Amino acid sequence: MADSGDFRDKQRAFAAHIRDPNNVSAPGGIEDRRMAIYRDLFFNNLKSLLSNMFPVLKKLHTPEAWARMIRQFMIRHRASTPYFLQLPQEFLAFLQDGYEMSDDDYPFLLELAHYEYAELALSVSEAENDMTGIDPGGDLLLQVPVKSQLAWTLAYEYPVHRISTEFLPEEPGAAPTYLAVYRDRNDKVGFLELNPVTAGLLDAIENNEANTTGEVLLRQLAEKARYADVDAFIQHGAAALQEMLQLDILVGATAPE
Repeated sequence: MADSGDFRDKQRAFAAHIRDPNNVSAPGGIEDRRMAIYRDLFFNNLKSLLSNMFPVLKKLHTPEAWARMIRQFMIRHRASTPYFLQLPQEFLAFLQDGYEMSDDDYPFLLELAHYEYAELALSVSEAENDMTGIDPGGDLLLQVPVKSQLAWTLAYEYPVHRISTEFLPEEPGAAPTYLAVYRDRNDKVGFLELNPVTAGLLDAIENNEANTTGEVLLRQLAEKARYADVDAFIQHGAAALQEMLQLDILVGATAPE
């Protein structure tokens, strides 16, 4: 019977070569033709998975540059989970902490990767909305609006939702880009671009520990922004609340305490 320690050593040598075949020799006693099958299989499967998970990021890079990024991920990153559905989180962690940025990299690379990750994470999230005590048709002004557990408010320096091969910003926007990324009742992931006021409103709803009504939240925001016409502010806010309800960013309202 083979020694278990020797077997583990061979496994480590095999994995090290698969990750970095140009710098780590293959374990002895294995025909290179056979090793090539494993080298190509592991790399191509990982590249295919990440290409589907980060389609915009992949499309913006040449095949050679994308392959180099995947190879660097294989060499440098040590994943904490074996699950494919958590691969986007692992790749994002690598880009944030282990990837060596070069002068040729897009300045928005990390933000774009995070945005694509957020869409993926929401699509597979197991979070559910507890609708106990929540009226889906409740009055969003006179009652307490409730944000969906499947809606995230995000802020970026770059307009990541617009980036494509035709739009490649070289500098951050004049103001932050605020987005509500959400999954609706049909499990479709979408986004809503927010202005600073609606982003502040959604944040106030999420952190509304005092169970303040929608109207009071809007009055507080109007006062904070020193908005002269409070009634007009509330009217615009009510329209924003209704739009977010229709998109399932909000799930309804509860009675104030």
